[in-house]
Amino acid sequence: MSLTPGYKFETISLLPAPWAETSRDYIESREGLTVNNSAQYCSVVKTGIGKLKLILGGEVDARKFLSPGPYLWDTKPPDPSSPINWVELKTAATPLSDRDMLKYERKLLKFWIQSFLLGVPKLIVGFRSKEGVLQSLEELDTAQIPRLVKTKGKSSWDGNVCINFTAAFLEWLSATIIEDGGIWRIRKREKVPVVEVFKVGESGYGNILLKEFVEWRSREGEDAQ
Repeated sequence: MSLTPGYKFETISLLPAPWAETSRDYIESREGLTVNNSAQYCSVVKTGIGKLKLILGGEVDARKFLSPGPYLWDTKPPDPSSPINWVELKTAATPLSDRDMLKYERKLLKFWIQSFLLGVPKLIVGFRSKEGVLQSLEELDTAQIPRLVKTKGKSSWDGNVCINFTAAFLEWLSATIIEDGGIWRIRKREKVPVVEVFKVGESGYGNILLKEFVEWRSREGEDAQ
């Protein structure tokens, strides 16, 4: 049930093209559009956590630029090293009690870590009623979310602790998986205080990469040689 309001919020908030290129009929009919969670951007970033270098990829909802005046649609910067003005759309139940606020604060942890790792500078949170009716909006700077939780919330989590734990875990994982190749699984079972790492296959991609993509990459590598 909680997924449906989120997808609907994205559908009515986003346009497939800049405002001037979108028909009035489409703009005014968004409330009746069928939800589609397939249309999306993908942000691929090279980053580092602790001593390890990582390449991460993930789904991003939209991009925009906020000028001193009205909203202007952004374009992909010509310089690949320049940041893109991504924006992530999220929904949450309107907090009505301290317990609700604590629940929302913990949800903010998921919002923050997803956007932080993918280089998304802003989030827009739509607060909804129990019936799924949008009641208010809040725009958040990704970098300020940990400070917001610490100074104005219940301080239920600490961004530095999260990053340090992730760095330590990745270093341990790198030291644990020392073989080249193979498919490995990381498992944390409920109510079990250990993380398991074990090999499940000698070769392959674990059904993560499409066959067409693997073939394309193989051809690219052969052409480069």
